[in-house]
This record gives sequence, C-alpha cells and structure tokens, in this order.
Amino acid sequence: MLVALCGSVLGLASLPAFAGPGLAGDSADALAAPASVTGSLVAGPLRATERDVMFASDVDQQIEAAAAALQAAQAAEHKEEGRAQSLLKRGLALLGTPYRWGGTSPEGGFDCSGLVGYVFRTALAIELPRVSRDMARDGEKVERTALVPGDLVFFGRRGKRVDHVGIYIGEGRFLHAPRTGRDVTVSELDSGYWSRKFLQARRVAGLGTES
Repeated sequence: MLVALCGSVLGLASLPAFAGPGLAGDSADALAAPASVTGSLVAGPLRATERDVMFASDVDQQIEAAAAALQAAQAAEHKEEGRAQSLLKRGLALLGTPYRWGGTSPEGGFDCSGLVGYVFRTALAIELPRVSRDMARDGEKVERTALVPGDLVFFGRRGKRVDHVGIYIGEGRFLHAPRTGRDVTVSELDSGYWSRKFLQARRVAGLGTES
C-alpha cells in the first residue's frame, strides 16, 4: 500500500504543471516575466533602461527643436537689424543735400517727405505715401520711449497737424530735410525746437521689433 502511494506521488510529480488562478503560469505574470522565462513569446513591459532611453530621446528632440527656434528668431532679428542699417546708411549718405519744396531726388533736392520716401524706396524697395500726413497714418504707432532706428518721427510746426517727418537714427537723433535754405541734416529729438514739435512716431512694416 505504501509502495503504491509513493508511486502515485512520483507519477503526479512527473506530469506537466497546470496553471491555476494566481499561479506562476498566470497570463499577467507571464507578461511581467523576463523573456528568458516566457521564451520571448510574449512581449513584456519596457525595462527601466529602455524607458530611460526613450525619455532621453524625447528630451533631446525637444532641446533640438528649441535650439532651432532660437536660431530662427536670432536670424530674423539680424535680418531686421541689417535692413535698418541699410536704411540709415542710405539716408546718412544724403547729408548736405539741399532742401527743395517738392523735391524727391539727390540731384533735385528733397523736401521732408521726399527724402524719407526716397530712402525707403532705394534702400529697401518700400513705397511710402508721398506726403507726411499720409505717412503718419501707415504702419504701427509706437511710443516715443520705444523708438528704434528706422522709425518715422512726425512733427507739427504750426499746431497739432502733422506737417513734417524724419527718420529716427538712434540716440535721440533723427535725419530730415528741415526747410528752405537748409540742407539734409541730423537734429536732436529729445531737446530743443524739434522736441517741442514732436507729435507721434510710426514703425514701417519689416523694421525694428515686431511690427
């Protein structure tokens, strides 16, 4: 009897193990088990090292995207600075050109709006309205304290109506054609006669900061 019982136990031990609920053969445990245990037949969750690699890759992509955006912004800023410099270079080359009412060229002389229009047209291929009061309706209005080189500055010599325009060149100064008997010159905006006549400023699209 004892011999038969031992034989039965040994026989059971040699049979394949059947998985029951919660046992090692459970499907949930098989998913969590290493590939060496499951025979690589069922893919388990990513190991910690794999998750770390994927996370690092995402971070790298975000850093690259941010760097590209920064480079693009800097390139755009340099481009705008270059346009303003081209504008000022063209304008300052006209210093000493005689004032002439209705003048629009270096050969014939300039009035105030003729000078501004010529500089923008020849330096940047930008067409502006012919007279100062119409120029004062275009572009973006900017505060006097926020002026950047290339902005247009407007004045009213006989009241509150715009009748004169110049190009701001920085450091509180602007380029303009003042009046009959005077040449194209640079004047102070922050003090003296023109400071008291200042009315407003405008930024032409494509110059300075966001416009």
